[in-house]
Amino acid sequence: MDEAESTRDLILANAARLFAARGYDAVSVGELVEAAGVTKPSLYHWFGSKRGLLDALVGERGAAFLSAADAGAGTEADVPRGLELIAFALVRASRADPDFARLRLALSWAPPASEAALSAHGFNSTLRGTLEAWFRGAERHHGNMRGRSRAFALSFLGVLDARVGLELAGEASLGDHELRELIRQFMHGIFS
Repeated sequence: MDEAESTRDLILANAARLFAARGYDAVSVGELVEAAGVTKPSLYHWFGSKRGLLDALVGERGAAFLSAADAGAGTEADVPRGLELIAFALVRASRADPDFARLRLALSWAPPASEAALSAHGFNSTLRGTLEAWFRGAERHHGNMRGRSRAFALSFLGVLDARVGLELAGEASLGDHELRELIRQFMHGIFS
């Protein structure tokens, strides 16, 4: 990695940390450059703006979460197995990048017309769309699920996000047993 790429990565890492700790809107460009030890022209060179920095952060660090959401591909006939693969992958991604996980959760609830929400819109749509497509595939094998793929995808992601958020806040543990129990409880709703 050359020095320029290292500077860019340093800016991204500090932005993720600050945005996760205080929220996108609460962090100024001045704070971002001070934390990274760079000048404003450096930040603008790499990202064009604070919004451009957030766009890059969501695009690059969000890739692991989008990949995690696709972990159940090909398992639609085996709902318990597929949900477990997806849930464990999303939890692993959150633990591997807790700053982005916190930021992702915050961006999910940002006011719809805000710069933060607009930046995350494509990412959030893709994440939800991947889960919805998986549930739509499961419908082909489980007729009682038909027509509810969007509701299931949103609910499953919501349940996982709530537990991940509690774990990131130090309020709850999400061990393997707890995660499997969460999936089991969710499946009762699917198959009822």
